Amino acid sequence: MPSLATPAVPPGSMAALTQPEIHGDGVMLRPWRPADRPSVVTAYADPAIQRWHCRSMTDDEAGDWIAGWPRRWRAETGAGWAVLHGGGIAGQIGLRRVDLVEGLAEVSYWVLPHARGRRVAGRALAALTRWSFATLGLHRVELSHSTANPASCRVATRAGFAAEGTKRGEGRHADGWHDMHLHSRLATDRPLPEEASALLDIMCIIE
Repeated sequence: MPSLATPAVPPGSMAALTQPEIHGDGVMLRPWRPADRPSVVTAYADPAIQRWHCRSMTDDEAGDWIAGWPRRWRAETGAGWAVLHGGGIAGQIGLRRVDLVEGLAEVSYWVLPHARGRRVAGRALAALTRWSFATLGLHRVELSHSTANPASCRVATRAGFAAEGTKRGEGRHADGWHDMHLHSRLATDRPLPEEASALLDIMCIIE
């Protein structure tokens, strides 16, 4: 059945672009490369990343994971970037789900152990969100995280993502079902000043 609503972003808009490097506050996002496999294997061997992303990865699987991102870009279903900080790979950020018709994407991220505590994830999230609105033309970017993961909640809050509520029993982790906090930013939201985001060191409180 034909939709009566005009697509928020015309299909083909993302595939027509070359996946860019995105520069942020002290971080750079670039597409993954085959030579990055060791960093991906190291990440998915880390207990904290395994806990929240619920998987491990062999070297071959890391190669397939990297090779899958360009296909997802062309299919307009997702996009992944390596996050560079201090001269090397510090983490990952991606649009794990893209719906151009609805103008929507869902973000995921992780940070390698050596780069934690430097606000790498928040700066990468802010940079990717700006690009998603200004260049890709999305209307909404959202993310969710376990209620047992306050660090991810701080990342979202510092990047100006509003807390919208709790999705009960929505995430299945290795230790069972987790309630998930939902956050979002809209293209129409007021920009978050840099100096204000630096002061937002608060925990998520969602009634």
